[in-house]
Amino acid sequence: MRRLILLRHGESQWNATNRFTGWADVDLTAAGEAQALDAGRLLAAHDLRFAAAFTSVLTRAIRTLWIALHASSQAFVPEHKTWRLNERHYGGLTGLDKTEAAKRFGAEQVARWRRGYADRPPPMDDPEHARLQADRRYRDTPVPRTESLKDVVARLGPWRAELDRGLEAGPVLVVAHGNSLRALVSQLLRLDPAQVPGLEIPFANPLLMELDADGRAREPRYLDATRAAELPHPA
Repeated sequence: MRRLILLRHGESQWNATNRFTGWADVDLTAAGEAQALDAGRLLAAHDLRFAAAFTSVLTRAIRTLWIALHASSQAFVPEHKTWRLNERHYGGLTGLDKTEAAKRFGAEQVARWRRGYADRPPPMDDPEHARLQADRRYRDTPVPRTESLKDVVARLGPWRAELDRGLEAGPVLVVAHGNSLRALVSQLLRLDPAQVPGLEIPFANPLLMELDADGRAREPRYLDATRAAELPHPA
C-alpha cells in the first residue's frame, strides 16, 4: 500500500480572529508555528520519511510545511506548490468576522455556505477580485470569485495525477487547508456528499492514510489521537 500523510496548516492570524480567510494570504500565529513544530516532531517519532511534499501557494500552508519538514529532519524533501490545494475561495465573505457575517446574512445561511457541499457564498467584488487576479502567483490561473466545496473537489481533479506520480516514488506529505483537505479526504474515503458537512480537519495533526491499488484510503488515523477528529465511514 502507498502512504499519504495529510496535514492542515497551523493556526493563522485570521483563524485567531475568527475571520473567513479563503485565498487571503495571511501568516501563522505563534501558536500556529508551535503546532507545525509539534506536527513535525510527530512525523519524526513515527519515522515517516517522505519522497515528496505538496502544498498550496498560500503562506500559512507553505510555512507549516517548512517547519514540519525541518522538525522531522527532512528539509531536503522536494516540494511542489499548486493553487489547486488552496483553501476554498470564500468570495464576498473573505475577511469578514464569522459572527458578524451570521448577523448580516443569518446564521442558517452562513452555516449552509460554510458546511454545504454545493452552496457558494456571494461572489467577491470586482476590485478585490482584480487585485487577486493580478497576484503573480496566479498568472494564467482562472481565479474564481467564489467556490463551493464541490468546486474545490473539481479543481483538485487535474492535480490528482501529479499526486499519484509522487506516491509511486514513496510516501507523500500534503500540507493544505481545512476545505481543500476535506475535499481530498472525501474523495479518498469515497464519501457521499451528504457525509461531507460533518467532516472536520483539525489544525496540524498529521492524518496517515494507507492507499490501496484503487486509491481508496484504508483505516486512516491521526498521529495525535488526543486531538483526533472522527472520520466518517463510506456510505
